[in-house]
Amino acid sequence: MDYRWHCDELASEGERFVDVARRSGDVVVPSCPEWRVGDLLAHVGFVHRWAEYLVRHRAPTRLSARDMGLSRGPVDADWIAEGLSALLATLRASDPDDEMWAWGADQHVRFWARRQLHETLVHRIDLEGANGEASEVDPVVAADAIDEFLVNLASAGAFSPGVKNLVGSGETLTFRSDEGRSWNVVLTPEGFELVDTPDSSHATLSAPASELLLVLYRRRSLEDSSSVLEGDADIVTHWLAHSALL
Repeated sequence: MDYRWHCDELASEGERFVDVARRSGDVVVPSCPEWRVGDLLAHVGFVHRWAEYLVRHRAPTRLSARDMGLSRGPVDADWIAEGLSALLATLRASDPDDEMWAWGADQHVRFWARRQLHETLVHRIDLEGANGEASEVDPVVAADAIDEFLVNLASAGAFSPGVKNLVGSGETLTFRSDEGRSWNVVLTPEGFELVDTPDSSHATLSAPASELLLVLYRRRSLEDSSSVLEGDADIVTHWLAHSALL
């Protein structure tokens, strides 16, 4: 997927998020049990502003949010929409190939359009869940979100220390979407790596891309999902126990 597609999809996801926010009360968010809706809105609105500042300044290193003077509210749907609009304007005016700091593997502006799309998508699902609403996800967007999650997960150890436990002795785990995409992970003593074609898989988890996304982001338990698990269940359980982005 190209940069402009990520920006356009971020605009669509952001609009959906704002629409849901307008009809949401300050209730508990079941998929983020330590948060109420107000906490979720504050997080998304602040992260949009943080990313916008980083991109606008082409930050060469991680910058502290304390030094940015970012707005923290009042937190409501209009505040979310304002931050989203600024983020999109900055992204669309930027060269995706410009080098800058990112917490993931791709140290360029383009990282942030893709990351903020999927950040907003997953939290839109959280917000709809708090309202008791079912979520729909385009399978193309879901597959891209899975890919981005797996590509960047190894870089998340600084703020998600459980990732450092994703080690093994050569076990291979395959995630397969019903739409034809697949991702293969090999667990090694040093960590994990994505490979194109494994010799064989010790475990395979298959589902529609939107369902697989929910399981990998731990928004739906494996037991409550329609995913099909083949092979060694312990490998999948180990992966899900340590792969959360915090």
